[in-house]
Amino acid sequence: MEDADLVKRIGELVNEEHVLERSHVGQGASDEDIAKIRAIEIALDQCWDLLRQRQARRDAGQNPDDAKVRDASTVEGYQQ
Repeated sequence: MEDADLVKRIGELVNEEHVLERSHVGQGASDEDIAKIRAIEIALDQCWDLLRQRQARRDAGQNPDDAKVRDASTVEGYQQ
């Protein structure tokens, strides 16, 4: 996946997350919607991680296409 594709996917996920969040303003979200939002958050973290990996590989003179999507438990364990 190219950087531009990742940026596009990040935008799509952010939009989807905002739609879900706005649909529940002033009321509680269903368990299903909470699960969807959580899945989107994980997918966003994975996309951002992959984008950073690609840049780090590029900066190190390596092939950015060798970067791999990391599992949720890995990207969710990062400290901000």
